[in-house]
Amino acid sequence: MPDMSASVSLAMTHLVPLAKEVDENKVTPGVLGFIVFAAMAVAVWGLMKSMSKHMGKVDFKEPADPEQTSAAGSAQPTATGKPSSTS
Repeated sequence: MPDMSASVSLAMTHLVPLAKEVDENKVTPGVLGFIVFAAMAVAVWGLMKSMSKHMGKVDFKEPADPEQTSAAGSAQPTATGKPSSTS
C-alpha cells in the first residue's frame, strides 16, 4: 500500500495559503446561500398551501358511541317528552 502522507502533506502546503487569504470577518453565505434559502422558503410555502387545501376537503364525522345509542334506545320518551327512568 503506497504511503499517502507525502500526497497529504503536499496538498496541505497548497491549501494552507488559500485558507489564510480568507478573512474570517467577511465570510458570508453569498448568492448560493440566498438561492438555497429562497428555494426552501418557496417549497415550505407550497407545502403549506397544499396542506391547507387538503385539510379543507376533510369532512370528519365521529361515529356515534354504541353505548350511548343503546342507552338512549332503551329509555323511551313519555308523553311529556322526558325519558322514562327504569329503576
